[in-house]
Amino acid sequence: MSWFKRTVKGIQTPTEMKREAPDGLWYQCPNCKKAMHTREHKNNAYTCIHCNYHEKIGSEAYFTILFDEGKFTELDANLRSGDPLHFVDTKPYPDRIRSTEKKSGLKDAARSAYGKMSDINIVITCMDFGFIGGSMGSVVGEKIARAIEYALKNKVPFLMISRSGGARMMEAGFSLMQMAKTSARLAQLAEAGIPYVSLLTDPTTGGVTASYAMLGDFNISEPQALIGFAGPRVIKETIGKELPKGFQTAEFILEHGFLDFIVDRKDLKDKLASLLKMLA
Repeated sequence: MSWFKRTVKGIQTPTEMKREAPDGLWYQCPNCKKAMHTREHKNNAYTCIHCNYHEKIGSEAYFTILFDEGKFTELDANLRSGDPLHFVDTKPYPDRIRSTEKKSGLKDAARSAYGKMSDINIVITCMDFGFIGGSMGSVVGEKIARAIEYALKNKVPFLMISRSGGARMMEAGFSLMQMAKTSARLAQLAEAGIPYVSLLTDPTTGGVTASYAMLGDFNISEPQALIGFAGPRVIKETIGKELPKGFQTAEFILEHGFLDFIVDRKDLKDKLASLLKMLA
């Protein structure tokens, strides 16, 4: 069985004949550690085909998943943060904004767009965690407020997709005021009888949870999303007690009545379309 054994020693492949697998061809799930083709992962709405782990994605991916044929028109695309407090930590705030813009390719931590979802006109604002932890600053609040204003003017449903570490400390009180501004706009949306659906994704915390993320006519979430105000470690140290198993997961929040339902990302578009048709 010479075909099964190496009969010639010292066989070497010249460098110019070696073939490397291109970067990004395979995706390894951080949860179950199994690999899958990147295209397969993308076609599965960025969820693991083995364990259904929901990868953290940004506005571009959500817009592609939800808008028909991935077509949409972005609102207020060029809004940028100012530096009202002349804030400096390890670097000046404007320098941090510029470096984050260059690294992420984003203008700030939220993008708004309108288009059709299953032939239903809709306005969507989606947060991007890759921009300073999805923190809520003046631009985020203003983009949400303007998106709600567009929904009011055109009488179309509004969907908010939250993923955030909370208020942006570099803007202090200016950031915290966005909680009031967005909540007031949402009250106008409610008075007009226009549906507002809030989708909470992993993680949704801090001032975002304490304002617009939990004010939906329907508050929904992706599986296993972390949802809360303060982090589990802070709460544990404050109350001096062990926390319940699964504390602050979407499933725990649903069980205690703070969510309406949990939806798998692969089913998100169909579920939202069915919900909005019932509300029409």
